[in-house]
Amino acid sequence: MVLDRRTLLAAAAMAGLPIAGLRSARATVPAGVTAATLPEHSLGDPNAKVVVQEWFSLTCTHCAHFSQIVFPEIKAKLIDTGKIRYTFHDYPLDQVALAAAMIADSLPEDRYLPFIEALFASQDRWAFDRSADPMAMLRQNALLAGMPGGAADAALHDDALRRAIIERQDQATRQYNITGTPCFVFNQTVQANVPDYASFARYAAEAGAA
Repeated sequence: MVLDRRTLLAAAAMAGLPIAGLRSARATVPAGVTAATLPEHSLGDPNAKVVVQEWFSLTCTHCAHFSQIVFPEIKAKLIDTGKIRYTFHDYPLDQVALAAAMIADSLPEDRYLPFIEALFASQDRWAFDRSADPMAMLRQNALLAGMPGGAADAALHDDALRRAIIERQDQATRQYNITGTPCFVFNQTVQANVPDYASFARYAAEAGAA
């Protein structure tokens, strides 16, 4: 399921995420951030011949499976060995995923990946447990990640950050024809079906990973 920018903004407002409001100094997001100036989250050799983009939603169960089951092998065999550079890109499918992405982007860079991995590992509890408040759970996870009290609310009130994430998502939809998550781009080749490490390694090799 893909939501356009207008739908996401409306859903965010209905969920109680103000469209305009607080600002605070944060480690990774500059004031007045735009789609072009969003921080890039990446791992691996910056000079690697192959750059792989992953477009994911933090409330996508397929993305959670990939993060927990497939990605560790990719990191060990392709990223840590310098064969590819791996970049992470938000593609929120609902307002909860958008809120999670806003908090993740507001963390110091060294806490970004541990935070999203923790969210994927506990996705069933914070995103899909009907007895829980997902926003309260996100704030709790942010606190555990070292985000001081009030900073998560400041991130969630940052209209520029919200619009930047959604605008970059819109750009990716147009450029790569993304229709669901996770979606991968190996250099400029889009692969929507990457179920396991073997498939990922094959696409990486076809893109030029030695």
